Amino acid sequence: MSSLLGIDNGLTVTKAVIFDADGSQLSVARRRVPQSMPHARWVERDMAGLWQATAEAIREAIALSGRPASDIEAVAATAHGDGLYLLDNDRRPLGPGILSLDSRAGEIVDRWSRSSVFAEALALTGQVPHASSPSSLLVWLHEHDPERFGRVAHILACKDWLRFCLTGTIGTDLTEASTSFTNVRTQSYVPEAMRIFGLEALFEALPPVTHSADIVGYVTADAAALSGLAVGTPVACGLHDVTASALGMGGHEEGVVSIVAGTYSINEIVSTEPRVDTRWFCRNAIDLGRWNNMSISPASTANYDWFLDTLCRPEQDEAKRTGGSIHEMLAAEIDIALGRPSTILFHPYLFGSPYGNAASASFLGLHGWHRRGDMLKAVLEGIVFNHRTHVEALRDGFAVREVRLTGGGSRNPAFAQMFADVLNVPVIVTSTDEAAAFGAALCAGAAVGLFASPQQGARAVSKMSHEYLPDAARNAAFEDRFSLYCRIAESLKPQWPEIERLAGQSIEGAA
Repeated sequence: MSSLLGIDNGLTVTKAVIFDADGSQLSVARRRVPQSMPHARWVERDMAGLWQATAEAIREAIALSGRPASDIEAVAATAHGDGLYLLDNDRRPLGPGILSLDSRAGEIVDRWSRSSVFAEALALTGQVPHASSPSSLLVWLHEHDPERFGRVAHILACKDWLRFCLTGTIGTDLTEASTSFTNVRTQSYVPEAMRIFGLEALFEALPPVTHSADIVGYVTADAAALSGLAVGTPVACGLHDVTASALGMGGHEEGVVSIVAGTYSINEIVSTEPRVDTRWFCRNAIDLGRWNNMSISPASTANYDWFLDTLCRPEQDEAKRTGGSIHEMLAAEIDIALGRPSTILFHPYLFGSPYGNAASASFLGLHGWHRRGDMLKAVLEGIVFNHRTHVEALRDGFAVREVRLTGGGSRNPAFAQMFADVLNVPVIVTSTDEAAAFGAALCAGAAVGLFASPQQGARAVSKMSHEYLPDAARNAAFEDRFSLYCRIAESLKPQWPEIERLAGQSIEGAA
């Protein structure tokens, strides 16, 4: 028997998932990875702690699989993109890892937006920088922590750090390399991309690039001792989790919009030529000559999680005590709310938005007779509306024949149906619960010859899926609500900076 290990590290949880060679899931183990927020807009975590938690999850997944570690043919990791994981000359972590929810560099991005940097970056790299781009974070370090900046020897993404912990080798893949410093047409690093941001001195710190399904090393004795993996197990390069999710649900193809309703609102489509627009990132796909066009914002189910943590604490505690599901406990409230009209609209901009760094979340139309379920319904609707904003942008640039959905929210039939009704297209949800980990495992399988390519593997072991069809009456109602949602967001654009200024005002002692 043979199996494959896919490691998926998100923003709060790291997972190890073992799949049989036929694509069936054998086991999954999870560990929470604590975040640190020492200052406003900072979101970090300890790099050694991340590896420790991942190794624990791997060991547990092996035990749960009922098979020896020697059955694992190959390993590959995927993880959140952007952010920064830095090593010094001794290949030791250079401070904590910076997550893609971090927005400390927002003022730098705002400054660039008023200069030539945005236009130059878009033309050369296929994207404008954002607050958690490696480019903006490195410039923030240069300006605010020059000592740390001066010691940067290796610039890694999160999954590259896990690869290093497994193998001791340093490098990245095409999908991750294109987050800031590649020429969108040649798909390779260029010094000119570093010059745009004033980072020429760090060009040699960029990691070498290989294909996602190339073997880049083997599990070391130290990594094996900690994780329970067999020494010498091949490790494939891996890929950005956005691309891994699309691959894992069979959507990393032309004409297919892949939607990941997770912490970020991810909406992506593959093309055979680069097409540049401010509304999406034109980044590398898995293969040269293919591009992954991503329209994204940190404004998806993180809003739902925040609502649960903030306003559903008793149910959260009860779920933990009994081992139940908080989502099942609240399902009846949401179903009742879905069955009645409501004036509440929610803009899901708690952690970011398509409107820039100053935007913030809000409930509008809230009255005293509304209940918590009505607010939950509005949160879910706002999340889907934000995805639609991105999907409409992609429809302007690319032919779309199919929409696929994954992420935690996709497991809720009411939520998945809302996507079909709001987008007014059939939405396909595959039965793969761990799409990103499965995408990584497909790369591992291709690396050792089980599949001709990761995409061929996705087709060969495709999962059963459920198709949600749009309802005409519900779509008409959502059209009215979405139109108002957009008009309100546009009207708030000049007010959001004024709202943010209130954070610097003290009411106590004011005249």
